[in-house]
Amino acid sequence: MDQTSDVMTSYRVTMRRRFALSLAELLAVVAILAVLAAYIVPRVANYYDEAKRNACHANQGDIELQVQLWRRNTDTFPAATLSDIGGNAAYFPDGLPVCPVDGTSYTIDTTTGFVIGHDH
Repeated sequence: MDQTSDVMTSYRVTMRRRFALSLAELLAVVAILAVLAAYIVPRVANYYDEAKRNACHANQGDIELQVQLWRRNTDTFPAATLSDIGGNAAYFPDGLPVCPVDGTSYTIDTTTGFVIGHDH
């Protein structure tokens, strides 16, 4: 009975050691994860900035479309600051958008109806 007990104890100790990681293995895993994070994080941040620029271009297109509709309905362009069209819920139900890149308001050229600036 003592011999069986010794074998079982030895087996348990061996099994515990087999599934445990050494400090060197753990450091190797952490180093690999750090290299992967250093590679991935800048790319994710770049996509975030690119998404903001794309949203700015989409806002410009929406504004220019609504300016053309305003011109068709009133025979004039709206104010350069879009103060008259921005308050009209028929054109901008959610309010006049602001640039997601820098948070500034959009302005238009009152002779062409195109958005001025915002060349991100």
